[in-house]
Amino acid sequence: MKSLDNTALQQPIDNEAPFGDEYGPGLMGTFAPVLDESTWDDLEVEGTIPSDLSGVYLRNGPNPRFAPQGRYHPFDGDGMIHAARFKDGKVTYRNRWVQTDDLKEEVSAGQATMWGIRETLKGRDDKHLKDTANTDVIGHGGVALASWYMSGDIYMIDPVTLETIGKADYAKGLGGGFSAHSKVDQRTGELMFFDYWNEAPYMSYGVVDRFGNLTHHVPIELPGPRLPHDMAISENYSILHDLPLFHNEEAMRNGRHKLEFHPEVSTRFGVIPRHGKSDEIRWFEFTPCFLYHTVNAWEEGDEVVMVACRYMPFKTETGEIDADRTAKAIANLGMNARLWRYRMNMKTGECREEPVNSEYNVEFPSIHPAMFGIKTQWAYLVDHNPHILHWTGVRKFNTDTGECVGEFSDGHKHTWYSEPWFAPADNAAAEDDGYVVVFAWNDKEKEQQLQVFDARDISQGPVARIKLPRRVPAGFHGCWMSEDTIKSNQREVA
Repeated sequence: MKSLDNTALQQPIDNEAPFGDEYGPGLMGTFAPVLDESTWDDLEVEGTIPSDLSGVYLRNGPNPRFAPQGRYHPFDGDGMIHAARFKDGKVTYRNRWVQTDDLKEEVSAGQATMWGIRETLKGRDDKHLKDTANTDVIGHGGVALASWYMSGDIYMIDPVTLETIGKADYAKGLGGGFSAHSKVDQRTGELMFFDYWNEAPYMSYGVVDRFGNLTHHVPIELPGPRLPHDMAISENYSILHDLPLFHNEEAMRNGRHKLEFHPEVSTRFGVIPRHGKSDEIRWFEFTPCFLYHTVNAWEEGDEVVMVACRYMPFKTETGEIDADRTAKAIANLGMNARLWRYRMNMKTGECREEPVNSEYNVEFPSIHPAMFGIKTQWAYLVDHNPHILHWTGVRKFNTDTGECVGEFSDGHKHTWYSEPWFAPADNAAAEDDGYVVVFAWNDKEKEQQLQVFDARDISQGPVARIKLPRRVPAGFHGCWMSEDTIKSNQREVA
C-alpha cells in the first residue's frame, strides 16, 4: 500500500486516546478520533474486488479536532468523512474533515471554543452550540451532503476528493436549518427535508430540485418543540414524525439540553403531498415510541406504508413504560429497536401497526439507493448492542415476511461495523443484484478492514476484505454513490 498524501501525519492504527483518558470512554478506544487526513491506494486485498462495483462508499461520523470543552457527546465531534472509491476492480481510501464554519473558527483559535449538547442549547450566544455536520451523508445532484442531528447547516462535499465545496443555502426563512435525515428520489432528482426548532410552528418541510434549488418550503405546526430524527417518502407523499420525546422545560429555560419521554402522548406521523400546503398534512396516531431511522415507504392503493426501526420503550415491573429509563437510553444512543410496519389509509383515515420482525435488535438500515419511495423487499441492517454504539454484525431482511435471510459477523465482542450500504452492481438486473459495503474494525487484532459482501448471500462472508492502514472510528451514517450518480446531474456550485 502507499499513501498519496505525503504531508499527512500518520498515527499508529491503535492510537486509543489522543486527548488522554480524562474525557472518559466516549473518546477512547474505538471512539477515539484520528487526527490526520490521508489518501491510500494499492491496498492489500483478501479475495477479489468485484469488477462491476463502481462508485464510492461514504461514512460520516464524529471526530473532534480538539479536546472538548465540558462533557462530550458523540454529536459534538467534528464531522469526518471516510470514503472508499471503487473503480476498475481497485479501491482508494480517503478521510477528510468536513470544513464547517465552526471547525474553521476553532482551527484558527488552536483549541475548542464552542460547546456540545450536554453543556448548552441551540440559540445561546454566551455558550455557542457547535454545528458539526457529523451525522449523515447523502448523495444529491452529483455531490455529497453532510448534515447534523440538531438540524443545522448542510455542507456540500466532493464525493471523490472529499474536499468541502461550501454550504448549501436550502432553508431560507422559517427555521433556517436542515435535518440530519433527508430523502432523495433518484427518479425525479428531488431532495425532501425537514427542519425543527424550539419556537412555533416548530417544524418546516421542504423540497430541493435536482439542481440544488429550493422549490417548496412550508411550515408544519406541532403542539410544541419536539426532537424528530428521520422522515420517509413515497412517490407522492412525505411522512413527517411527531414523537413523544420532548425537551425538559426547566432545562430548556436554563439553556440546557435534556430529554424527556412522554408515554401518555401518542406517536404521530404526518403525511403531506410532496408539494403540499401546510393544511394538507394528515396526522395518524400510533402507540408511543421513538424512531431513530426509517427503512423505506411506499403506496399500496389508498395506503401509505412505512417500515422503520421502532425503539422499544423500557417497561417497569408492573408493565408500564419506564419514561426515565427510556429517555436516558435514547439520549445515550442505547438502541433496542425492532423492524416495524405502519399503514396509513389516506381515504378512510384508518391506521394500524405491526412488527415485521420482533426477534432481532437491528438498526441503521439501508436499501437500494434508487428505490426510496417505491416498494422494496430487501433491507440491510446491523445487529445493535443495546448499551453502547457498537454494531456487532450485518443482517439482510425480507421486509415482506420479516425473515432474516442472511447474517454475518466476524465476532460479536471484538468487531465493530459501520452502517452497511447496498451498492447496486453495474447494470444490475434485480433489487438485490449488488454488494453490501461496510467498514469493520477488529478491536482484538487491531485490524481495520473494508468488507464487501455479495448482497444476494451475505452469510457466505465477504467476497473481498480490504485491509486499511488506519482505524475508522465508530460513527454514524453512510451512503453509496454510483459512478453514474457522481457524473450525472452535477449542479453548478461556487
